[in-house]
Amino acid sequence: MSIAEIRTIQWRDGRVIMIDQRRLPHEEIYLTCSTYQEVAQAIQSMVIRGAPAIGVAAAMGVALGINASSAKNKDDLEKDFLGISERLMATRPTAVNLSWALIRMKRIFKEYFNHPLPALKEAIQKEALTIYEEDIALNRKMAAHGEAFIRDGFRLMTYCNTGTLAAAGYGTALGVIRAAHEAGKRISVYVCETRPFLQGLRLTSWELYKLKIPQTVISDNMAATLMAQKKVDAIFVGADRVAANGDVANKIGTYMLAVLAQHHRVPFYVVAPTSTIDPNCPNGEEIPIEERDPKEVTYLREYPIGLTNVPVFNPAFDVTPAAMVTALITERGVIYKLFKRPHESEINSGYDKDK
Repeated sequence: MSIAEIRTIQWRDGRVIMIDQRRLPHEEIYLTCSTYQEVAQAIQSMVIRGAPAIGVAAAMGVALGINASSAKNKDDLEKDFLGISERLMATRPTAVNLSWALIRMKRIFKEYFNHPLPALKEAIQKEALTIYEEDIALNRKMAAHGEAFIRDGFRLMTYCNTGTLAAAGYGTALGVIRAAHEAGKRISVYVCETRPFLQGLRLTSWELYKLKIPQTVISDNMAATLMAQKKVDAIFVGADRVAANGDVANKIGTYMLAVLAQHHRVPFYVVAPTSTIDPNCPNGEEIPIEERDPKEVTYLREYPIGLTNVPVFNPAFDVTPAAMVTALITERGVIYKLFKRPHESEINSGYDKDK
């Protein structure tokens, strides 16, 4: 199956179907969710992941729940709506796209609250599908903005998975890389494995393979050596939340790459839709960081690889200060950073600093 045929998530016959990302790259298996509880569990258990994809899944989960509601009046339906939203909101606290999507669904619910029940349910479903379609369109817009930062012959580095699998389609940071490849630029990609859940090794490498983009997989602790050897021209990562001051929450290990990039004078780009920007969060210190099951660190699938009776620290995300981000690439354009790094003029960034 080609990457164009892959559907991260889709609405079909009143059900939500998503590719089970836990089984990749060796099995391409789709999971069908018939209830909002199943969607919530799929988000929580990483069947689906990536901030934009999570937002789409949450919206579709609301539609599933409202369609299945047996409420006979508006008051009971409102109670159902609040319960559905609360369950979905509790799945992944860091990715702001989740709450953004639920807020949009709530807005539609209120707008159609005084309409007949069938009309309200139809409006809820339509909004979920609109969020899905919008995500694909804005991913392509981000790719168009970001592709200009990549020159022919660039050796790129990326982290976690930010491609088709992390969104409704095409992708964010990996979407930019894909667009450069489709534009005929000769590029290669260093894929950080992304411990402990191995999204880079399992998912990004799989996508690049299907796209026929040259790649080299590395362990996360090899990134510094490549930068020291001047083998990395630019780094592209995604985001799960961007604070109002520009601080970026992304997969744990992103901050480490940003520090290395600053030291080695490598441009560090964040690619995320504006829905990932949280104006109500003043800075990175206020971003809630999800902590996950210790088994993700001590096990590979069901196989223990370390002691299972010792303490484990397993935050899913870290925060990169805004000053370390060369530019934030969104569907509406590029936001250049406000703070200059040391030796900024020496960075081969691939963009016009006078813009």
